Amino acid sequence: MVTKQAASAKGKDSPGRLRLDEAALKAAKSSLDDGAVTPHNNGPWVKDIIDLLNDSLATELVCVLRYKRHHYMADGLASPAIAQEFLVHAQEEQTHADRIAERIVQLGGEPDFNPATLMARSHADYNASNDLKEMIRANLIAERVAIEAYSQMVDLVGDKDPTTKRLIEQILNDEQEHAEELKTWLAL
Repeated sequence: MVTKQAASAKGKDSPGRLRLDEAALKAAKSSLDDGAVTPHNNGPWVKDIIDLLNDSLATELVCVLRYKRHHYMADGLASPAIAQEFLVHAQEEQTHADRIAERIVQLGGEPDFNPATLMARSHADYNASNDLKEMIRANLIAERVAIEAYSQMVDLVGDKDPTTKRLIEQILNDEQEHAEELKTWLAL
């Protein structure tokens, strides 16, 4: 983290040279109970990022449930391959949920797995359709919603928390791949 103080001190040694904030480096040596949370990622925005992550956690969990239902309910000529793809997507969404929950804990928050509020906090909808084409369509819509939500989160988090931003970007990449696969299935 380069602070204004560190930036103004840079002129003494060599003009234009960026310097690390020595006070923040020293502070990183203490508060060991904070684990991965150092002064650089412990700003006033941490609660907001935890809230964003908890909403994303709810979204991922709803997606797991929707994909699992669709996996078991898929029926039709192309259903075995599509059902298998639904299962793969469910497993990947579960991995996203786990990674998000871990990051929430790292930031000092509590992951919210409360089933009573999942739908209210989720960006994506649950879909109980029995029609294979409608299942694919519902999952594609949910992936597009996730892509939009994660894209906005990348912008909101920005340089406030590089670790969370990278996590969101990795999940965003997976969601984009899911959407492309579903678009292909929908066209069949």
